[in-house]
Amino acid sequence: MTTAPDAPAHPYDALTPEIILEAVEMYGVRCTGGLLALNSYENRVYRVDTEDGPPGVAKFYRPGRWDEAAILEEHAFAQQLAEHEIPAVAPLARQDGSTLSHHGGFRFAVFPWQPGRAPELNSREDRALLGRYLGRLHRLGAAEPFRHRARLGIEEFGHRSVRYLREHDVVPEELREPFFAITEYLFPPVETAFRAADEAAWIRLHGDCHLGNILWTGTGPHLVDFDDCLTGPAVQDLWMLLSGSREEMELQLADVLSGYTEFM
Repeated sequence: MTTAPDAPAHPYDALTPEIILEAVEMYGVRCTGGLLALNSYENRVYRVDTEDGPPGVAKFYRPGRWDEAAILEEHAFAQQLAEHEIPAVAPLARQDGSTLSHHGGFRFAVFPWQPGRAPELNSREDRALLGRYLGRLHRLGAAEPFRHRARLGIEEFGHRSVRYLREHDVVPEELREPFFAITEYLFPPVETAFRAADEAAWIRLHGDCHLGNILWTGTGPHLVDFDDCLTGPAVQDLWMLLSGSREEMELQLADVLSGYTEFM
């Protein structure tokens, strides 16, 4: 398939293997050339093998999504968590102390490789253990505010998204009427929920705490990918852990909270 001459260039068209390897070697390592693309919706993330040490993970931020101050605040939050022995995978610093680097027109960071498996959370003990770490994360998250990260809100994450979909040819024609009817039906109760949440504490959160962003090892969970960290109510980091029927989710949440409330 060929690209039409007037088609806009994709932001990642220039991200070649050579650029990726050169970027990682700015951290004082020599790469073997081994690259493995990892799952990431917004960014481009690669496992990069090195000659004399463990592999690293290079994360290339999608151009135009976050400004530099917001990315640095993400890094600082992850580092703060790691310093308090909360198992968050934080970016590595270069010799000058910088965690955010630039190469080939991209902003990127390098993280240590964290082995682990997808969590199953089948036992009450595992759910309580994860709850304890999230309670500690939120305790630290409440200690100071974000200044550059987003705030969870109905306008930015709800109305603005629906307006974009209305104005652009994204939703198939045969689905437009039922899709937008559902959004209009859902907005009033969602707005009611947000008004109620204003009475709760709004703190620094992971923001995208689903099971795909948790790696489980013999010592328990490790939290990765703070790309969507933001300010919001604590439940934003809890609801994505739950699945199944309402009764099953209530039991799961009770187990998570049994650990969570030891700290928060």
